[in-house]
Amino acid sequence: MMKFRSLAISALATIAAALALPALAADGYDLSPEQNGRVHATRNAEAIGAIPENFRFATPGKFTVASAVGGPPLNTYATDAQTVVGSDPDYASAIAESLGLQLQIIPVAWADWPLGLTSGKYDAVISNVGVTEQRKEKFDFSTYRRGGHGFFVRLDSAVKAISEPKDAAGLRVIVGAGTNQERILLRWSEENRKAGLKPLELQYYDDEATQLIALQSGRADVIVQPYSTLVFISKRDKNIRAVGLLSAGWPERSDVAIVTRKGSGLANALTIATNGLIADGTYAKILDRWGLADERLAKSETNPPGLPKY
Repeated sequence: MMKFRSLAISALATIAAALALPALAADGYDLSPEQNGRVHATRNAEAIGAIPENFRFATPGKFTVASAVGGPPLNTYATDAQTVVGSDPDYASAIAESLGLQLQIIPVAWADWPLGLTSGKYDAVISNVGVTEQRKEKFDFSTYRRGGHGFFVRLDSAVKAISEPKDAAGLRVIVGAGTNQERILLRWSEENRKAGLKPLELQYYDDEATQLIALQSGRADVIVQPYSTLVFISKRDKNIRAVGLLSAGWPERSDVAIVTRKGSGLANALTIATNGLIADGTYAKILDRWGLADERLAKSETNPPGLPKY
């Protein structure tokens, strides 16, 4: 009886998720499994030639990519509750086509990607992974997007722009406890104190829904989260707007990159492929499709400086 009940609950949850997804698609994003609007790329002979002769793909003829499915617009499940779609899958598809390969995406838990990549279960990880000096000790990176935190406010807010600590002096700011955003905002608050300005008033809530209610009700002035998340919410709810984009590693640079095995030799080919996509406009079209043009990079780099160890 208990087994039947568990199966029934699981089935209802799956149905509910599937019914909810089409509503998301109506807010400017194509979340269908077919992805008819996906941007495609052409073969890049230079990138293909840069693949080491001794490199063996996890599955011959395929570019096997791990993705920790987090949510739109980066990576989420389509309306069939199986296919992974979003800006990261679109970008992975374009890289695969540049290399003359077929894309194979493997959904994974975030904690599992390092071991799976090291063991050769997949060729790369494309899942909003930021470059850090600690990660560079074990993996290689090919950058493809800026890592950014967004400052968003209500549509009727008097706040126009936030780009440095003084712009946020005295504001009530919603942030997640223990996040990189919190670390940055605490430093901003301290800088404001030293400058004789009001500190930031940080607010913490248990879930996203409560955060958004607090913002709309006027209990808070600003919400700070990863930029991509807030872009999606703004398109879905149509009641918040962006007033700032901050490097995820402020004051240091923080880029998002494809992750590959250390010393495998594949990173250089992926960097060349990305720069090819940037040069011919394919890259910009992918980011535009998912509302992420503000996180565009001018060029891809292999193993650039990453966030320092804290």
